Amino acid sequence: MALEMRPACEKCDAPLAHMAEAYVCSYECTFCPRCPHGMNATCPDCGGELLRRPRRRPKSND
Repeated sequence: MALEMRPACEKCDAPLAHMAEAYVCSYECTFCPRCPHGMNATCPDCGGELLRRPRRRPKSND
């Protein structure tokens, strides 16, 4: 089961498109790329581990 990214940053409320770069914690708290700096990889909302949102690689047409 994949994590669900929220549609806006939880810190600055910036909108996040479906495929946008973002950071998400294990409890699905979502942050834009600018806000996690200085958070020491820990979500300020719930204390979960904060990681760059996983993204699928595009399929190659080989």
